[in-house]
Amino acid sequence: MKNKVLIRLLCLFLIPISTVRAQTDQNTMGVGKAAPAQLTVSGYIKDASNGEGLIGVSVYVKETGTGAVTNNYGFYAVTVPPGNYNLIISYVGYEKQNKSVTLTDRNLRLDLELSEEGKQLQEVVVSTKREDDNVKSIAMSVNQIEVKTLKRIPALLGEVDVVRSIQLLPGVSTVGEGATGFNVRGGSIDQNLVLLDEAPVYNSSHLFGFFSVFNPDAVKDVKLIKGGIPANYGGRIASILDVRLKEGNAKKPELNGGIGLIFSRLSYERPLFKGKGSFIVAGRRSYADILAQPFLNSDLRGAKFYFYDLTAKGNYRINDKNIVYLSGYLGRDVFGSDFGFNWGSTTLSARWNHVFSDRLFLNTTAYYSNYDYSLDSDLKRKRQNDFFRTGSRIVDYSIKPDFSLFLGKSTITFGGQSILHDFQPGTATAASSGSIRTFGLESKYGLENALYIGNEQQLTGKLQLQYGLRYSLFNYIGPGQAYIFQTDVPVGQRRNVLTTLDYRGGKTIQTYGNWEPRFAAKYELGDNSSVKLSYNRLAQYIHLISNTTASTPLDIWTPSTNNIRPQIADQIAGGYFKNFGRSGQEFEASVEVYYKWLQNQIDYIDGANLILNKYLEGELLSGRGRAYGAEFYVKRNTGVVNGWISYTLAKTERQVAGINNGDWYATRFDKRHTLTSVLLFDPPRAKRWNFSATFTLASGTPATFPTNRFEFQGYVGQVINGRNNYRIPAYHRLDLAATLQGRKRPGKRKEDNWVFSVYNVYARKNPFSVFFQPNEDNPRVTEAIKYSVFATLIPSVTYNFKF
Repeated sequence: MKNKVLIRLLCLFLIPISTVRAQTDQNTMGVGKAAPAQLTVSGYIKDASNGEGLIGVSVYVKETGTGAVTNNYGFYAVTVPPGNYNLIISYVGYEKQNKSVTLTDRNLRLDLELSEEGKQLQEVVVSTKREDDNVKSIAMSVNQIEVKTLKRIPALLGEVDVVRSIQLLPGVSTVGEGATGFNVRGGSIDQNLVLLDEAPVYNSSHLFGFFSVFNPDAVKDVKLIKGGIPANYGGRIASILDVRLKEGNAKKPELNGGIGLIFSRLSYERPLFKGKGSFIVAGRRSYADILAQPFLNSDLRGAKFYFYDLTAKGNYRINDKNIVYLSGYLGRDVFGSDFGFNWGSTTLSARWNHVFSDRLFLNTTAYYSNYDYSLDSDLKRKRQNDFFRTGSRIVDYSIKPDFSLFLGKSTITFGGQSILHDFQPGTATAASSGSIRTFGLESKYGLENALYIGNEQQLTGKLQLQYGLRYSLFNYIGPGQAYIFQTDVPVGQRRNVLTTLDYRGGKTIQTYGNWEPRFAAKYELGDNSSVKLSYNRLAQYIHLISNTTASTPLDIWTPSTNNIRPQIADQIAGGYFKNFGRSGQEFEASVEVYYKWLQNQIDYIDGANLILNKYLEGELLSGRGRAYGAEFYVKRNTGVVNGWISYTLAKTERQVAGINNGDWYATRFDKRHTLTSVLLFDPPRAKRWNFSATFTLASGTPATFPTNRFEFQGYVGQVINGRNNYRIPAYHRLDLAATLQGRKRPGKRKEDNWVFSVYNVYARKNPFSVFFQPNEDNPRVTEAIKYSVFATLIPSVTYNFKF
């Protein structure tokens, strides 16, 4: 029955294709036939210096007041009646162009290149691509970060980091240093879909969260979507972090790199096939383990604690209508001495861009994604007869055709996606006295399919709508076993298995289907202000199994099964957006409010065993959640002093039968107040210097503390009433950075700079957690221990170069 639903929705996609075919035939009529009612100007817009496609360039038709923006590949299309027009092409940081075009009886292909402004860019680009994008665009709850901005923000040990930078945006938080991932509007970290060139990354952190897997030298664009999520995205219920890689310099060879205290990086890019293609290769490797070796004692000599990653991308333009891309990522962390961890990710994306006509654009993506970890008691491979090793893995294979149809005042997107999930929850090998035993859990498989269609439509000069529908279908398939558990046990207690059912390969064990409607509206109150509204429903069919305070590399992923239902989220958001100041664009401000309902949220019984537990589903609990809040944001775009400040007021709660007496309780990542600010200063008299500062102030995260104690025959015990019943102290931190640009010599291509930074300037001992233990001198006294990851200031220096 649910497969029939997919077929019916697929029929809807054939209508736009047949429509554009008919219109294309009409627009290419020969001489002597009636002139077409509508004609299209389309093409690619690229950076003149390196040939990179530019995302979000504004193409505005002065005579009609309409226009378009380039998509993720730099392609645009504008449809107007025959006539003479002036096109205004604008993009922040680039010189504006005016193009006069005449359309008579056929469509026009117009490819363009934009040059960067000759003057130094005195602007922070965080949420805009056009000067008035925050007001004019229908997108809300979206922040787009340019790498130029990322490189100005003070960072830990002077290393630019994508994930840490987005934590300075409203609605984004983390439970503290040393925590991987990030939380968005009350969502847990597994509810964020992190994409690297459209392939999912299941663990986006190096060194337990201190650095991200994204090499800034290879990143072109970063976009975070917190609400109003378009129909072409799905699979997670909190946010989308869409990271796009550079395509490689198509004009000339280029070498970039940096040498820091913790790791160094190097990238190389150049044109291929006489300018018809290009590529980029970028690598990083930390070397704290190498530098520390002379200072380690004999027990730690040879210890391993490092990470590395390699990012690459290439493209080839077959002709004006076809471009192919291939990109990949390989990264790994190794940590430990005799006993240690080993974890990493691998992604590979292949994409094909095809222009069917001036109005119909196709991108087809096929990807492979792998995340795995291992735990090894003999990392140095010294004890061949006695060791223990265990690991887990999740692998995805997917194909996704995505169409864009440009029809005058409407842009229709439609397509589908199919993902095969391969879950390997745990295998183990143990050796004792030469006897080796291998055991573990069987793999689980899931097939996730979706079809979607959406439309962005300009109804009037002031009113714009974006609406769409996505239907997702998930099949939990064999080979595998399905467990039937007891239902007559008290809530919060472990359930035992009653029946085990075996399924052969490809056989459906459980099916779930969900309609996911999406809607957004924008109404302009004037030239410099607008109000926006959005609603979206999202479904998530995979789950992260972790009962720690923050995600670790040893977490396990599992599919929705006959015992685990998919997570569902409904979110409604509204906002007011305003530009003001000199020329009406000096400052931009916004206020957004949101409310989110969550279903089927996973929690655990007391004492749940998550590692190599065949009957784990009998120890899981399911409940509901809610998250709501307000986000305030003000940014100055121009001047020698610019930057932004944001404040988030939020609350995140869950209600799970069997926990906290069935009452609502705050989640571990609930933060009531979060204030962040970024200040960038370009002194006019010190041409080679620029300075920056960031400040963060946030409420402490919830924690579960004992409320009473008792003594019995010398034994001291604790009594806990309520889940997350206290909060650890508030978090605040100031970071500073200064950049010294190298002297530019005439005729020399070399560019370099030194970055000096101080992380945690006033040495705040921010607590990551608080725990309790008996006093060493008097066990009858219980004392609270505050654990801080960084308890002092951390200075650093990095040298960056470009040839």
